[in-house]
Amino acid sequence: MTRNLINTVMFTVPDPMVFIDSSGAIEDANPAATTLFGDWIIGRNYAALLRQPALLSQIDTVLAGAAAAEARIERADQTGVSQYRVRISAVETPEGRALLLHFNDITHLGEAQEMRRDFVANVSHELRTPLTSMIGFIETLRGPARNDADAQDRFLSIMEEEALRMDRLISDLLSLSRVESVKRLRPNDTVDLAGVVASVIATLTPRARDTGNVLRLIHDGTPAMIQGDRDQVIQVFLNLAENALKYGGAEKPVTIAISRGQGSGATVGEILIVDVTDEGEGIASLHLPRLTERFYRVDSHRSREMGGTGLGLAIVKHIVNRHRGRLKITSKRGQGSTFSVQFPAISEAS
Repeated sequence: MTRNLINTVMFTVPDPMVFIDSSGAIEDANPAATTLFGDWIIGRNYAALLRQPALLSQIDTVLAGAAAAEARIERADQTGVSQYRVRISAVETPEGRALLLHFNDITHLGEAQEMRRDFVANVSHELRTPLTSMIGFIETLRGPARNDADAQDRFLSIMEEEALRMDRLISDLLSLSRVESVKRLRPNDTVDLAGVVASVIATLTPRARDTGNVLRLIHDGTPAMIQGDRDQVIQVFLNLAENALKYGGAEKPVTIAISRGQGSGATVGEILIVDVTDEGEGIASLHLPRLTERFYRVDSHRSREMGGTGLGLAIVKHIVNRHRGRLKITSKRGQGSTFSVQFPAISEAS
């Protein structure tokens, strides 16, 4: 490989790359490498830059005759600890054996593994609690309560609630899996947001009536068309409206307002905004950034009592992202909460 070709490769690859000459000095580094390590590295011996024993050992292996080697290193900075897979390749030059180092950032792989571990741990915990409860009741029904009809009715009722709780959790897990499986496929159907919201209100009105709540729709009647998946959009507003009814409190109104606006960033252009507002206790600001995390709950005990699985808002976020939209949450203690969904608008003719 000629020096010109090496230089072309280094400055074409977006990952950090460093060229070490036969004397052990860092002769060249591409922009990504100087951003990572700093301009001072040029001309320095590689040992002054790469002080991690695992990497230095593999460099020695290549210098001793191996064609290539690989090592993993960690680097800490103000943003945290990053992990890199470093590929070390031998380059024969007239002056002797040189080295080409390629740094591949694999931090996201570790984060993904950690997320999977946390997810499995959370699911296990969510299922273990009702299962443990049901096993205890079964043992009691087979033993001390074998001939106690009142205890049997009471325990069976609780077991039914726990079984339904597990069923809701599994349903939400399957729903989340389906949403994630198509997250990169943008839906192509035309959906009338006003029709979706009206359908959601019609579905939830009997339930709202039982608790003295009122579901109100605010919309000027103009077409509110978006490009989307109707079933998923219905799922978004069913979830948000159900949450507003549950956490807004009995005999409190829930308002769903549809309006237009101008987006910014990825949603630049005309947008449709749907605000789902309750008049409940509100949510402390420290919780707002984490509400869409899987299994995150402001009040775990209260959420479970109300049938929550901790996955609803995570599903909403994934669906909104698939539709190239945004989810914004605002709340003040004692004044209620507003969950605002923004979608790119399309004309009725589209």
